[in-house]
Amino acid sequence: MKYLAGNFDVVVIGAGHAGCEAALAAARIGCKTLVCAINLDSVALMPCNPNVGGTAKGHLVREIDALGGEMGVNIDNTYIQSRMLNTSKGPAVFSLRAQADKKAYGARMKNVIETQENLVLRQLEVVSIDVTDGKINGVLTKNGAYFKTKAVIIASGVYLKSKVIIGDQSYNEGPSGLLPANELSKSLIEIGIDLRRFKTGTPARINRGSVDFSKMEEQCGDTEVVPFSFISGDIRRNQLSCYLTYTNENTHNVIRKNIHRSPLYNGSIKSIGPRYCPSIEDKVMRFADKERHQIFIEPEGENTQEMYVQGMSSSLPEEIQVEMLKTVPGLENVEIMRTAYAIEYDCIDSTDLKLSLEFKNIGGLFSAGQINGSSGYEEAAAQGLIAGINAALSIQNKDPLILKRSDGYIGVLIDDLVTKGTNEPYRMMTSRAEYRLLLRQDNADLRLTEIGHSVGLVKEHRYEIFCKKKEQLEEEIERIKHLQITNKKDIEEFLISCDSTPLKKPISLYELIKRPELDYYKVEKLDKDRPKLNKYIEQQVNIMSKYEGYIQKQLDQIHQFKKFENKIISKEIIYENIKGLRIEAMQKLGKIRPISIGQASRISGVSPADMTVLMIYIEQQNRLRDN
Repeated sequence: MKYLAGNFDVVVIGAGHAGCEAALAAARIGCKTLVCAINLDSVALMPCNPNVGGTAKGHLVREIDALGGEMGVNIDNTYIQSRMLNTSKGPAVFSLRAQADKKAYGARMKNVIETQENLVLRQLEVVSIDVTDGKINGVLTKNGAYFKTKAVIIASGVYLKSKVIIGDQSYNEGPSGLLPANELSKSLIEIGIDLRRFKTGTPARINRGSVDFSKMEEQCGDTEVVPFSFISGDIRRNQLSCYLTYTNENTHNVIRKNIHRSPLYNGSIKSIGPRYCPSIEDKVMRFADKERHQIFIEPEGENTQEMYVQGMSSSLPEEIQVEMLKTVPGLENVEIMRTAYAIEYDCIDSTDLKLSLEFKNIGGLFSAGQINGSSGYEEAAAQGLIAGINAALSIQNKDPLILKRSDGYIGVLIDDLVTKGTNEPYRMMTSRAEYRLLLRQDNADLRLTEIGHSVGLVKEHRYEIFCKKKEQLEEEIERIKHLQITNKKDIEEFLISCDSTPLKKPISLYELIKRPELDYYKVEKLDKDRPKLNKYIEQQVNIMSKYEGYIQKQLDQIHQFKKFENKIISKEIIYENIKGLRIEAMQKLGKIRPISIGQASRISGVSPADMTVLMIYIEQQNRLRDN
């Protein structure tokens, strides 16, 4: 029996990383919000590697934080190891990565949700979404509870009709032994949403006491910890070590000998898996020339003996997994606590969404996270945040927040999914961002905090701190631009000691810093009036002065990029009426329905010739309208 259980502005289906950010964003902006989880023990669950950040993903977390999201604050409070990656390269690809205490991470996030004003957390399985005339009415749960709502955000992760596969064994189950969501898929199909099957997987968990770490290379955390959140301050604490080991020819022989028993190779798994996170079977078979592959043994928390075997994702039979693991140095006597598995699940075609993450054909229905075809906690959280913001803005009858590719990695992520689509689980990478010198993780707050404040997520106290920081940065840049360094003897001696050429004429300290062998920190001796600034501001001054020429080039590129992004395409345009468009371009443009010339140009299957035809047509229509 169905009964009316309540009335909410927003209902969020799922409380993983996408669902948590979506629910918190909507509630914090002022909407009465309900978030439903099949099991409350799965809130912010980390069923795969319990870490946050890494290459490109660290950028996403910083941007989530700058906009007012929770992930950065949560990991800063629950990390057990923190490292800055890629420090030998330029600042554009520096990437912060932290290993989380898996249980603590979920527990803290759950508590944040439980204590958030305007937000209700319930253990409920949503089985259908009520839609009439292309608009949301409400949702129905398995218990018969019907909730009226103005907006729904689907953040179901990998739970939709999920199937776990280990060797020749397969069964309907969610990640980490949790229940699957078997009924919602049918409702989505009934309201006109196309579904497809993707796959992901996770390695085994092993008992710490069975590992011989003396045969492995210890990986310690950074001595000086950089927080993810711009408001966390000093977060130093005792850190746990990770360990590096390698596969070898014996490992590879076990895999090759049993490859016919791998569901990936015998046809049992027909769904599409992530190219950039391959199983160990894939690595061995596809890269036969490699003598070994890296394996990281990483703790899952401070109060557990479970350790994560990063790099050995597998769906081989359990007994083969044991044999395989025991060939790895340090794992000769290994005890498996959780078997590695592959998991299949339903997801949508992300090109059915607008850039706001609202479905094109259903008003008030949004989608975020792995159901959109992405992979990774950070990608999910970023989408959840934007979906939550836009669900709230739609209820307030405000324009949606659309981040451009030039605004942040979040903009790149969503534009890729919505405009280009994906045929495999999508992972964010630095190479996907055209303007990565500007979209650094260190300046995410300078790029996005104003936006977070304008939508109501960044509150006044934090905004005041940000404004003061920005003012100090601008004042320091101006100061060193006007500080003249002369060619005095002591200055010449200093420059020679730094292997730098003596000055022929006075120049500003700002210009001097640009020399390859110098930076803002090294020239401190020449700057007697330098004010005391925090490390963040000093870092920004150094980067902005040292890389000014490159930054200006990217700013010029962005200026050109925005010209096309600002050329809006009418919603009423009928692509079938445009003579000269190829059939493929006509179909793709009609499906994606780009909002701008810039977005149209990035659609796969739309050629430069098609774009010329489209722009001529739009110009002709504009002239006819003006006349």
